[in-house]
Order: sequence, then structure tokens, then C-alpha cells
Amino acid sequence: MREQDLLVLLDTFMRAFNDHDADALMRCMTDDCVFFTAAGNGPEGNALRGQAAVKAGFEAIWKKCPDARWSNGRHAVSGNRGFSEWRYTGTAADGSGSVAVNGVDIFTFKDGKIQVKDSYRKQAAA
Repeated sequence: MREQDLLVLLDTFMRAFNDHDADALMRCMTDDCVFFTAAGNGPEGNALRGQAAVKAGFEAIWKKCPDARWSNGRHAVSGNRGFSEWRYTGTAADGSGSVAVNGVDIFTFKDGKIQVKDSYRKQAAA
């Protein structure tokens, strides 16, 4: 797949996240997709494997922070790898606080879709 097509895919993916459209997000990902969350139980975060688990992971983010969004997106592609820089913002549904952090996703592409999304983000001081 051409680099330009993969950049469009990353833009589409970011837009779907901001629209809280889980079905549109999953259309951007392979059936055997993996999402390594920024935080979790292991050094790689939590590994969500397959369409159902990844979709549930995104829906959990939106439930916890109903206004969650990525902004300031910048994307790059090299071969079958992609990179997105962004700022994540969101307010907890229970009113307990808000977050604004910078981060990056490292993607692996397969057959013109995202197979792996590996997230990293800055940790704000408490």
C-alpha cells in the first residue's frame, strides 16, 4: 500500500476516535489486531487482542472519559510501520478530574490496515 494511503488511514483512525465511533475504528484494523495500552499490568501495558477486545478497550476509554479526544495529530509512515504524535485530553465521567497528556502511537500495518497499535504517553506529575 502506498505511504499516502496509510497516512489517510491514520487520519481516518484519529477522526473515528474523536467521533467515538468504534465501528469506524475497527474498520481501520485487521481481524487479528492488537492494541498495547499505554498503562497496564505488564511492561507493554495491557495487550488487547482481536477485534472484540480492542473495540471494548476503546469503548471503555469513552465510558471513563466521555469527552476523550486526540488533537494535534501528526503522522509518519515508513514501510509497514506508522507513527502518530498527539495530545490526549479527557474529563472523568465521575467528575474526579481531567487529563491532558502528549503521546505517540507506533503502528504496524498489514494488508492496508492497522494490525498493531502500541501506545506511549507522558506521565503527568501528581
